[in-house]
Amino acid sequence: MALDSKTPSGPIEEKWTKHKFDLKLVNPANKRKYEVIVVGTGLAGASAAASLSELGYHVKSFCIQDSPRRAHSIAAQSGINAAKNYQNDGDSVY
Repeated sequence: MALDSKTPSGPIEEKWTKHKFDLKLVNPANKRKYEVIVVGTGLAGASAAASLSELGYHVKSFCIQDSPRRAHSIAAQSGINAAKNYQNDGDSVY
């Protein structure tokens, strides 16, 4: 059995550029054929799932918590509240 790392050929400085050029793009008409799995529903995972869903992909997200709403840390929650600028949340002063 041989392992194939599928590393692009050529000098190391050009491998990433060659890899990006060789990637196959998803035709917008074929987006519904693909399922995207997002592991984790924290700030990054939830954002990725929402963005991909808006683009037309079927998205399944998985989290270890009892609810996706509790997947972020307290520090992230405060940052989200400040960014959203909710009134009366005690997070920021108007």
